[in-house]
Amino acid sequence: MKHLADKFKISDGKKFSLKGFDTGDTADYKKEDAAIVLEELIKKTVATQDELYAARQYSLLIIFQAMDAAGKDSAISHTMSGLNPQGCQVFSFKQPSTEEYEHDFLWRHYKALPESGRIGIHNRSHYENVLITKVHPELLLKENLPGMDSLKKLGKDFWEHRYHSIREFEKHLHRNGTVIIKFFLHVSKDEQKERFLKRIDDPSKNWKFSETDVIERGYWNDYMKAYEKAIQETATPENPWYVIPADKKWFTRIAISSIILETIKDLKLKYPVLQKAERDKLQEIKKTLEKE
Repeated sequence: MKHLADKFKISDGKKFSLKGFDTGDTADYKKEDAAIVLEELIKKTVATQDELYAARQYSLLIIFQAMDAAGKDSAISHTMSGLNPQGCQVFSFKQPSTEEYEHDFLWRHYKALPESGRIGIHNRSHYENVLITKVHPELLLKENLPGMDSLKKLGKDFWEHRYHSIREFEKHLHRNGTVIIKFFLHVSKDEQKERFLKRIDDPSKNWKFSETDVIERGYWNDYMKAYEKAIQETATPENPWYVIPADKKWFTRIAISSIILETIKDLKLKYPVLQKAERDKLQEIKKTLEKE
């Protein structure tokens, strides 16, 4: 399974281009085998999650970024099924609240970080601050930044500083035991259209669709440029991106599960071993219980 991580990993953003990634790639996996493959991956991930939780040395932050209808919600649901809910937490970030706008753009994301031993899943993340704000820079005025009272003052330096802040934020997390997996679910414009139409035609899925989705689709090329630039600026060996083909949901889930599993396995975790004095104490407790 490890070849999937190698295949889709971007650890040097300077060389990255979205043109090199096929949204329909399935890496020679077959749809008819998908359910069995995914079940086995999840079973193994459950075991490694238990070790992560017990060791409490690392935390795992999994970031999902994608265009609308790329399958983030279903990917989270399928790949996280079976995991111990005590060791997981999911945050879906929407438009910032008034309180959140009164802090720097990383504040609400820092508050949502997973504790040691836990897996945190961020459905959208701090990257929205170099994605949607890049496409709709007028949103930046809501941040009430010093000297930013007009978009005319928005220059190249602003974005370079914001990318720098993200890189340093992630470096700090990495140094302190938070392992970050950044997924960009790369769906094609044609596939997005088909999924939108299915949402409209299926009454049970109407709630997933809004007029805003179509409006944002009109900015497709701008978003692709924003994603490409974000990955170029923030993909590093310590905190790589994974560009996952998202036209075939069954394969997207296999790729995500495989990468999560291999990332945890690479930590080489072991269950904690008690000191001799603690083990002796347990034996004393055992004897007491057996005498009851």
